[in-house]
Amino acid sequence: MLARLKSFFDPPLPESFSQFRAPARIFWVALIVRVAFMTLAHTYRFRTIDDHFQFGWEAGRIGQALATGFGYADPFSNPVLRHTGPTAWLAPVYPFLIGTVFKLFGVYTSASAWVLLAINCILSAATAQMIWEIAARCFNRRVALWSAWMWALYPAAMQYAVRWVWEMTLTTTLFTCTIVLALRMAGIGNSPASIRDGQTRRWVLFGFLWALIALCNTSLLIFLPVAGLWILAKTWKQSHSLTGAILAGLVFLAVITPWEIRNYKTFHAFVPIRGNVGVEMYLGNGPGSTGWEMGYDHPFVAPSELRSYYALGEVNYAKARGDAARQYIAAHPRHFLAITALRIYFFWASIPHPDDVSWTTATGRILNFSFLSLSGIFGLVLALHARVPAAGLFAWAFLLLPIPYYLISVQARFRHPLEPLICILAVYLFQSAQARPRPAPQSSPGAPRSRSDRGVNLLHLAPRTLLEP
Repeated sequence: MLARLKSFFDPPLPESFSQFRAPARIFWVALIVRVAFMTLAHTYRFRTIDDHFQFGWEAGRIGQALATGFGYADPFSNPVLRHTGPTAWLAPVYPFLIGTVFKLFGVYTSASAWVLLAINCILSAATAQMIWEIAARCFNRRVALWSAWMWALYPAAMQYAVRWVWEMTLTTTLFTCTIVLALRMAGIGNSPASIRDGQTRRWVLFGFLWALIALCNTSLLIFLPVAGLWILAKTWKQSHSLTGAILAGLVFLAVITPWEIRNYKTFHAFVPIRGNVGVEMYLGNGPGSTGWEMGYDHPFVAPSELRSYYALGEVNYAKARGDAARQYIAAHPRHFLAITALRIYFFWASIPHPDDVSWTTATGRILNFSFLSLSGIFGLVLALHARVPAAGLFAWAFLLLPIPYYLISVQARFRHPLEPLICILAVYLFQSAQARPRPAPQSSPGAPRSRSDRGVNLLHLAPRTLLEP
């Protein structure tokens, strides 16, 4: 029985199988577990209060407007105010996905919810495949095996895929894909000759993937320059590296420019992909802020704010809120530093949840969240110390990706794009642990030591290799 389980979770790979390609069963198990849970637990049945607002929130409202012929608009429509006007409140990719599904399966129907969550499940399962490749290229097959199965089966890794109609799962998959692509382009795990093969095509894909990320979650763009420069540094001696990077930049601009043109024509102002940054800054740092987002002052919750949003228009409303936030921060710098420190803690240790009805529930969730964070951070430190390939790139991701959330607002879901790397580094940390060597058996001073004794002692003294074949 144990042998069968081992062969299932750790199947032998044929010689022709790529050493960095995960077994297909990891994807299928991850997908089946997610879809089965989502279907049997009825997580696709969203509450209908507030006119279905919990079905995608602002993205759902924009999807409804797209499906019903009103264009990219109405993020805060309600039974009283049906149309709140054109918007750039959110980056467009995920609302357009919702609008397409609504058009095919109905607006706010259970069928649409099931399809959208099923898409999330497919993306989350595909992330397990990419986790395998990252771990296999940077560490070894054993770390790849445990990391991929952990992502496939660990409930916390699938929670957003099976419950949230939002962009986290898509963004996480795209970001993990860019890490895989960066490793391939840098030749991590491959021969130097592999860097030259198809490199121009990879640069084009790099620019396209980052454009999609920009149109899903602009916060992650803080990592783009580091990723590009890291690849250039690794491939500088190869021909056409700079040309490829320029080509990637042109592809990136070509993909996002139509959206920017649309925003300028709609609002007669430059809107950098999404237009709610000033509002989010105020909700996180304005008068009365305590480190949590002041959701009670959100336009959907506060009627007075919705009226201001409608009267001023989105661009002017966001600018006014952003100006008020900056003025308050300038007048109260110590308060800003204090709540920023609290948000840093929340990002890594978990945010108190309003649904926690008992001390044990809250403590268990915080311990689980913070244990993974600490394991990933310690794994990163160990990888840096051991000079593991791409450990520096991972360190930049840990350093940079949280910064926008430290400064503006933080929720547990904001960490999700980092969680594939956290998963890999946590597994690496524990897979690198070694038992304390046992003391050699005592022998008489003049007795010669056997070869086997010497071999055992040398084995204990020799450090375990960090890059197993």
